[in-house]
This record gives sequence, C-alpha cells and structure tokens, in this order.
Amino acid sequence: MKSRTADIHLVSSHREVYEPCDDSFALVDALLADQTNLINHNPKLCMEIGSGSGYVITSLILLLKESLPNVHYLATDTNPIAARVTNETLQAHGVSAEVVCTDIASCLEERLSGLVDVMVMNPPYVPTPEYEVGVEGIASAWAGGENGRSVIDRVLPVVDRLLSERGWFYLVTLTSNYPSEICLVMRERGYASRIVVQRSTEEENLIVLKFWRDEDEESVVKETASVSFLTQFSRSLSSFVEKQWR
Repeated sequence: MKSRTADIHLVSSHREVYEPCDDSFALVDALLADQTNLINHNPKLCMEIGSGSGYVITSLILLLKESLPNVHYLATDTNPIAARVTNETLQAHGVSAEVVCTDIASCLEERLSGLVDVMVMNPPYVPTPEYEVGVEGIASAWAGGENGRSVIDRVLPVVDRLLSERGWFYLVTLTSNYPSEICLVMRERGYASRIVVQRSTEEENLIVLKFWRDEDEESVVKETASVSFLTQFSRSLSSFVEKQWR
C-alpha cells in the first residue's frame, strides 16, 4: 500500500493563503495513521472545510486514490484566493476535487446533508480577540476568537448535519481550545471520539481528534459515559502535556 502524501514542493502558495505548517502536517499524519481504516471504510464522499493551500485535501486523495478510485472529493474555503491555490495544488499533483468558495459549507448544506463519509478540518484555532475572527486575508486562517473556539463551535453543528450515518470527522485542536469540552459537545450529539495524533511544537500542543456516530447508546448511558469520558480524556491530556514539559 502506497502512503504517498502531497509533495510540499508542489503545493501552491500566495501571501494571503496559509501555508502548510505543523498543524497541517499533524492532520495529514493522522490520516496517514488511519489510512488502512479509511480504505476499509470505503467512503463515497470526502470533504475538507477550510482547504487553504490544498495540502490536506490533496494528501487525502493521494492516500486513497489507488485503492478507492471512485471517491468524490470536495473542498471549501471562505478565501477566494485560497480556493484558487487549492485548485493549483490539486492540478500540480494530477488529482481533482470540487473546490467551492463559501463560509464553512453555507451554500452546500442542503445538497450534502447526511452524505459526507469523511470530513477533515484544520480550523482557525488560535485564541485571539473576537474582532479578528473572519477578517479578510490570511488572518482568517488562524484567528479563533475566545479560547480559539469561535469557528470550531460554529462548525460542529454543520458537521452533524453533513456527516452520513457512518461519517468520520477529523479535527485539529490546541490544548487551549479545551478539546475535552469539544468531545463532550459532540458526545451530546451522539458521537464517540478518540485522539489520533498528539504533537508538541515550540509554540503549540496539537491534538487531532476523530469523531464518529455512536447512537446505539441510551441517553442515560451517554450521560454516565460523558462523565467517565471527560475524566479519562482529561487524564490523557494532562499526561500528554506533562510529558512535553519534562
């Protein structure tokens, strides 16, 4: 099985578009680590929200195309320049996806409702003043508002609407985004979760989360499990952070 991902030298760039960095690499590494599961999952529609340079969606296509040649791929970005750059990166690698310039998935929700089998997102997660969220240009790629959660919290209900019954969602977060709270919000919507990748850089503690529907549990069981999950997740997170600072 080939594990080829996008060639960084073939990734298009522009001063107003976020270039692949540690968070992008962490998300692709999570997909790479889950490659066999993704192939066995046999998705029909894969989607990236906030494609930026196109590095992640291109890597996802390259990871799956040999085993699953008939998957349809879609990418969105609110920045029209990023949409163009994503297309350039796709073309440079000889692959294709439908690229749409829109805010999250605002013009696609009805069309895609319940159809997306795999969704990935490296969101604007950096804690910033709220007025920086959604501004034009490259700042929109990282400005996440209070706790870096403004965009993430807007995305989660959209994810729930778009994912198929067997859909998977991969999300990049920081420890300062309170990922355990994000997991609890998704658990209340019927999703289980796990950490796929944990990575510490000089500036960030990155965590890539994976979510999938787990609707067989009764509500009472979910409530009890949520408390247990939060405890276990917090312990895991604390252990991770402690190891990075030793």
